[in-house]
Amino acid sequence: MAITSHDVARLAGVSQATVSRALRGDPLVAEATKAKVRKAADALGYVPSAAGRSLVTRRSKRIGVVITDLANPFYPHLVSPLHEEMERHGYRMVVFAEHSEGDIAAEQLLDGSIDGVVLLTSTTDSTLPAELDRRRLPFAFLNREGLAKAGDAAVVDNLQGGRTAAELLVELGHRRIAAVFGPENTSTGRDREAGFRQALSEAGVGLARSAVRHGPFEFETGYRGLTEILTASPRPTALFCGNDVIAIGALNAALRAGISVPDELTVVGFDDIPMASWEAFRLTTIGHDVALMAATAARLLIERIEGGAKAPGARREIVPTRLVERATHAHPPR
Repeated sequence: MAITSHDVARLAGVSQATVSRALRGDPLVAEATKAKVRKAADALGYVPSAAGRSLVTRRSKRIGVVITDLANPFYPHLVSPLHEEMERHGYRMVVFAEHSEGDIAAEQLLDGSIDGVVLLTSTTDSTLPAELDRRRLPFAFLNREGLAKAGDAAVVDNLQGGRTAAELLVELGHRRIAAVFGPENTSTGRDREAGFRQALSEAGVGLARSAVRHGPFEFETGYRGLTEILTASPRPTALFCGNDVIAIGALNAALRAGISVPDELTVVGFDDIPMASWEAFRLTTIGHDVALMAATAARLLIERIEGGAKAPGARREIVPTRLVERATHAHPPR
């Protein structure tokens, strides 16, 4: 027969409510009473259940993580430090993996089993952030942002990262430049493209419409995008890609077309995923501190959960970018 808090209360000579308050360290319970309750609990071998604690604290100590692109190697790289930071604060992570945020009914997240939500792969047209805000479930954007004005966010300085990529190509002397950007309905795709275009414009370098493609942050986007761009004449001497996965697809398209990288074509990615440093790729890219971004999102959300109404308005913390020079960039061929 399982030992309950009622049994502890009877042995300690206190109420069941006092047992609950004493075991969670309520400062209003006298130290002598706490000691008496702990002694009774130890004698009976009583262990408070997580479910019981959640009834008292109104918290489950679980955080939902919504991700719609687990196949992308960037996200496992992001989830690991996110999990570690949550665990450090005593929270467990529950992953909600769907093909799109539209497949996730708000009720799945609002059944009381989680205290808050981290949104990893939001699109700018997603309705989920606004619904979470309406239903008062704390949430934080990580990596991507939606259009909702509520919700804290930890993101990369995508605008500056795009600028840095363009500045590198211009400094190398490239003028025939192409780009395979990410999806236009994501903040990452939108801002990286905006920064790249701004820097090119300031340098007086054009970006022909025929040399631009958009698509999901996938291998096929880069492979197909560069294959199509190479049909134009004259061919570009440099290519900026919306992320490293797109860039790796482009590298494969160049290899298949017999184009030497970087002698004939410079390729620059974004994110600096572990794969980018592999000897097979040695990709020049725009890097950032993924672990810092993930830990920041977890911290912002937990502060929101535990601060309740005292928490400040929506906060946005930006992680800086850096140029990671490897082996896929060079001056244009003469």
